[in-house]
Amino acid sequence: MDFSSSSSHDIINNNNNSINHQQQAATTSSSSSRYENQKRRDWKTFGQYLNNHRPPLALSRCSGAHVLEFLRYLDQFGKTKVHTAICPFYGLPNPPAPCPCPLRQAWGSLDALVGRLRAAFEENGGKPEANPFGARAVRLYLREVRDLQSKARGISYEKKRKRPPSQLPLTQQTSHGTTS
Repeated sequence: MDFSSSSSHDIINNNNNSINHQQQAATTSSSSSRYENQKRRDWKTFGQYLNNHRPPLALSRCSGAHVLEFLRYLDQFGKTKVHTAICPFYGLPNPPAPCPCPLRQAWGSLDALVGRLRAAFEENGGKPEANPFGARAVRLYLREVRDLQSKARGISYEKKRKRPPSQLPLTQQTSHGTTS
């Protein structure tokens, strides 16, 4: 009899363990995405920046100018070489030798950061019409950084456009035509 009661106890424990594993798996699958984690870290960093601002700055008083100040502050941690106009490697995507040009935040990184912070602002109670990350000055700054970096590094940031269907290669046009 002890053996059977021991077996039923083990079965109950195994069932409880499998339920716990299922609950853990569900929690893990519903946990934040990489984007959400990055957005949370970015929001925390921006909050620290506001707290360290002299004088400390309340989020409600934050403007596009403060966002620009933050983005320029981040440049000191950049890893992208941006050649100056007097550099012999200006406009070369792969310079053959080192140069003293400054490291900056890459335009794509700044653009993604502003997008995450813009979303975080509204998720944290900010009104869309008062969102400093969507300010015209911020959009113009990002466009200026993109243009400057594309010229300095010889990289095009133009979006690739799809060809209209009428310009498909001849082999694809004939294969969809009449059958023999």
